[in-house]
Amino acid sequence: MKVDVLLGLQWGDEGKGKVVDVLTPRYDLVARFQGGPNAGHTLEFEGKKYVLRSIPSGVFQQGRTNIIGNGVVLDPVLFREEAEALEKSGVDLRHLLKISKKAHLILPTHRLLDAANERAKGGSKIGTTGKGIGPTYTDKVSRNGLRVGDTLHNFKAKYEAARNRHLDMLRAMGEEPDITALEEKWLAAIDYLRTYELVDSEHLINKALREGKSVLCEGAQGTMLDVDFGSYPFVTSSNTVTAGACTGLGIAPNRIGEVYGIFKAYCTRVGSGPFPTELFDETGKRIRDLGHEYGAVTGRERRCGWIDLVALRYAIMINGVTQLIMMKSDVLDDFDEIKACVAYEIDGKRVDDFPFSIEEESLKPIYVTLPGWKTPMSQMHSEEEFPQAFRDYIAFLEKELATPITIVSIGPDRKQTIERHHSANA
Repeated sequence: MKVDVLLGLQWGDEGKGKVVDVLTPRYDLVARFQGGPNAGHTLEFEGKKYVLRSIPSGVFQQGRTNIIGNGVVLDPVLFREEAEALEKSGVDLRHLLKISKKAHLILPTHRLLDAANERAKGGSKIGTTGKGIGPTYTDKVSRNGLRVGDTLHNFKAKYEAARNRHLDMLRAMGEEPDITALEEKWLAAIDYLRTYELVDSEHLINKALREGKSVLCEGAQGTMLDVDFGSYPFVTSSNTVTAGACTGLGIAPNRIGEVYGIFKAYCTRVGSGPFPTELFDETGKRIRDLGHEYGAVTGRERRCGWIDLVALRYAIMINGVTQLIMMKSDVLDDFDEIKACVAYEIDGKRVDDFPFSIEEESLKPIYVTLPGWKTPMSQMHSEEEFPQAFRDYIAFLEKELATPITIVSIGPDRKQTIERHHSANA
């Protein structure tokens, strides 16, 4: 059996949670492979709305095993809040969820370091969510991290050593925090975490594959936030690309099967960093309002712009995307015309490949303008109902991106998802 990977191709917030929820019934296991509780995967069905931060989006499909992989950084306090809310709504989480012993723990002092680091940056803030994710990955790479499995062996001494090291760092930055209350809550959450099944997830997943079970890997954030390939330094701290599923779960590269790449019919970005197609006019504001472009976890206003095909082609290449999934097409239902960036102009020259830096002052997007479809699509049930202008938009994107668009989302609900018969247009 192969492992299928599902990930975002833009700057995160593409609507991955909804797609995982739609695709999960086809898989035996769903696994998160990187990132932390800065992910906000929103799922809406049966009139209710759920936001998942660390727990995979497969938990609403009963009988599926969900795994928090070794590449994830876990905040026990936020995990507990999220888990208890799910259990209240009737999800039998203890039977469905397993947590990798090799996942790294976010300590209360990591959050304080995150805030102190951002303050120290002053004007050049990255715009982190302040959840301690960067400092946790920093500790992982500098070999000072604390892992879930450490809670089972000599934990008190390991925790105190890590905490004291952080407090020294904070004092050196002029901070004198009192962490008593934070620490108490955190240690109680560690006890709660221990009530779950803590596993060697790499063995679990590979054994499942040998038994012919199917696995879906769920990425968080998006390709343009990848620490290697994104718009560095305005990126997240992990590898958000397909390769991250290999290191974040212990899966060999030859095990990867389908790669589902998710993108919006337009583009958004949260926090700081370059964004070539950003709109600062009424159109940008209109996309934001129609698309409810505010962060699921943070409530932050998202920056909005037209679709960037230079960045998308790059993301498809890096990830080996085999199928594209287009989200939020309905947001553009009422536009007279729609633009797509097909190349950049840098210092007066046309550039088709994504460059080393997109921060250049001289970078200008080159747009193609397409007619809008001017038809409300949120009630449609099949691609036969799509207006011709929307079919033309899909055909244009498939040609530009050289990859089939197999699923189109036309609204937030689980039901507002249309699978296309791509044999007709592949």
